[in-house]
Amino acid sequence: MSTPPATAVRPWPALWSLVIGFFMILIDTTIVSVANPAIMRGLHTDINTVIWVTSAYLLAYAVPLLITGRLGDRFGPKNLYLIGLTIFTLASLWCGLSGSVEVLIIARTVQGLGAALMTPQTMAVITRIFPPDRRGAAMGLWGATAGVATLVGPILGGVLVDGIGWEWIFFINVPVGIIGFIMVWRNVPQLATSAHRFDIVGVFLSAVGMFLLVFGIQEGGTYNWGTIVGPISVWGLIIAGIVVLAAFVGWQAITKSEPLLPLDLFKDRNFSVGNLVITTVGFTITCMSLPLVFFYQTVRGLTPTQSALMLVPMAVISAGLAPVVGKMIDRVNPKWFALFGLTVLSVSLLWYSLLMTPDQPLWMMLFPSALLGFANGFMWGPVSNMTTRNLPPHKAGAGSGVFNTTRQIGAVLGSASIAALIQARLTAEMPAAPGGASGLSEIGGGELPVFLHEPFTTAMSQTLLLPAAIALLGALFVLFFQKPKKAAWAAPETRAAASVPAEG
Repeated sequence: MSTPPATAVRPWPALWSLVIGFFMILIDTTIVSVANPAIMRGLHTDINTVIWVTSAYLLAYAVPLLITGRLGDRFGPKNLYLIGLTIFTLASLWCGLSGSVEVLIIARTVQGLGAALMTPQTMAVITRIFPPDRRGAAMGLWGATAGVATLVGPILGGVLVDGIGWEWIFFINVPVGIIGFIMVWRNVPQLATSAHRFDIVGVFLSAVGMFLLVFGIQEGGTYNWGTIVGPISVWGLIIAGIVVLAAFVGWQAITKSEPLLPLDLFKDRNFSVGNLVITTVGFTITCMSLPLVFFYQTVRGLTPTQSALMLVPMAVISAGLAPVVGKMIDRVNPKWFALFGLTVLSVSLLWYSLLMTPDQPLWMMLFPSALLGFANGFMWGPVSNMTTRNLPPHKAGAGSGVFNTTRQIGAVLGSASIAALIQARLTAEMPAAPGGASGLSEIGGGELPVFLHEPFTTAMSQTLLLPAAIALLGALFVLFFQKPKKAAWAAPETRAAASVPAEG
């Protein structure tokens, strides 16, 4: 496929068109959290099962990202994006029509596959049509989209669940998907492609390793961290997952075919550090919403809309700050913005944990929400910019695939870990039910009896310490970023973009 004439490349309309679908698929990583109690009631299931509605999506999203980035290089990012958007939109309709939690989990898996086709193409297009010295503003918009979507998801979910039912958190994707398809078809250029061979063994090893690891972590509490069936134990699954993932990395180093994970990308220090940082970000953002939503709805008796509105300060501040920070990181070392953002993220979650008591005035909970807005505004764009700035165009798809994979791996592990930790803390804090049962299986989708408010709140407060600690670890990783190099290249498609004034 040939490159279109340079004058045909209009980077900002192209980016805004891609952002619509990107925003939608990111919202679907968080929108379910506020709907979990309603889904539990509607589909007659428990917390541990309903969390798989999110985990199945995240797992199906994360595993293929390495190869879908390469597919974009091979067949064109526009083509892959449109295919993924079509799959995602149809799967969203299927999710809303699901009559059982099992069907919903399957539909969410297909939805995740569609999202995996779409996501690497957004960063690949940014890398290829914006010159490095003007990529900060574009990454600022990308970062704002990623940050705001994680916050808007619960708010939008609350309004839809209260107003017309949990099914509509999926139905709403259908018209948005159609609009996004038309805009991308019209505004995103066909970029030059390059031939790739695909590492089938690598795909198999990465998929099996991730599934074993995530299933073992998430289901550990269900089986009391013991035997699942016969000789298979929870810890056996987790260890097997780690071993298979280690084998995957080893295979990438020795394969004669083109590796799925190009290890030479990690020779760039900022790319290596950035992938560590974004893993902690994905972990933390996915972890934090579930304890808050269950506290607001099952202890404080808030509706889904009311509990989601507790996150409004976070969404407003994040949306306002991210574009401003994006414009600044072309002139100031993004490292310092990222360090501030990750540190504030950790502090805000610790603050939430300290404030979380059954009788805490709800207006007090708005202050850590506002602080989270500052964290998100300063975090997403700078980390993305630092990680990918040095990548040449022919590695844009592979680099974007790796970066988004590590972010989603963090999210998958965060979802599984917070489920396991919530179950462990509820088992420890809640009084035993008749027959000795306690923990997640005893919590329904409605408000708890008053005598259970204190132990339940204590358990939720304790679980928030996990994402707070992981965010602090991310801040420590940021310290190892080096000042970005001055760009030594500009592809034909970026030279055309350099002469186009920014829009929006």
